[in-house]
Amino acid sequence: MTQHTPRVALVTGATSGIGLATARLLAEQGHRVLLGARTESDVIATAKSLRNDGLDVEGQTLDVRDTASIVSFVAAAVERFGAIDVLVNNAGRSGGGVTAEISDELWDDVIDTNLNSVFRMTRAVLSTGHMQEQGRGRIINVASTAGKQGVVLGAPYSASKHGVVGFTKALGNELAPTGITVNAVCPGYVETPMAQRVRQGYAAAYETTEEAILTKFQAKIPLGRYSTPEEVAGLIGYLASDTAASLTSQALNVCGGLGNF
Repeated sequence: MTQHTPRVALVTGATSGIGLATARLLAEQGHRVLLGARTESDVIATAKSLRNDGLDVEGQTLDVRDTASIVSFVAAAVERFGAIDVLVNNAGRSGGGVTAEISDELWDDVIDTNLNSVFRMTRAVLSTGHMQEQGRGRIINVASTAGKQGVVLGAPYSASKHGVVGFTKALGNELAPTGITVNAVCPGYVETPMAQRVRQGYAAAYETTEEAILTKFQAKIPLGRYSTPEEVAGLIGYLASDTAASLTSQALNVCGGLGNF
């Protein structure tokens, strides 16, 4: 029987929420995973926890806003595992407020964290990560339903995620002849630490409770509940598979029917 070399996957923002669920699932599917996030203690603890479950996972600190950090992360992956087969651009942040009062610093950091990072990570993986040489690859960008419709008090976030969707479609068409697919996954409301921070922000803005905000948000979702990180990871896992070879340049919702567009 032929021994297949395990495929190599990079996951950014992988110590909680969707990123952590994705790193776990890809490792369970047989990928060798290098996960990255900004906080070193979280990276070490997460990688150790996954290894304790028998999974082939390493971790390294990564600030997706910083080109040098990105280059170092991709180089470490190649050194440890070889050429990159799968890139999951998951790292991101929330951010918004009354638009007339948003500072340059907030706007720039949201765009840098959510959009510029996707370009820079992808560029590094295609080139120094040797994905283009492989004749097969999967680039999966975690966008948002906010990348398809406007979110009140979320202009920077919505703009950044629309950018991710546009980048995905353009690059998917560019790389289609190469065997590399590029897709975006657009979660709606997902129960993660970031979702909790978002509810806190809206509660403060509307001078109400987090519980009231949660009830209001759930009422907007036809399914009547938030999605789970594992449900979003499930789509990412499918997009990373061989079966998904004809899916490219798409922005696919995981949102309980919230966005039927």
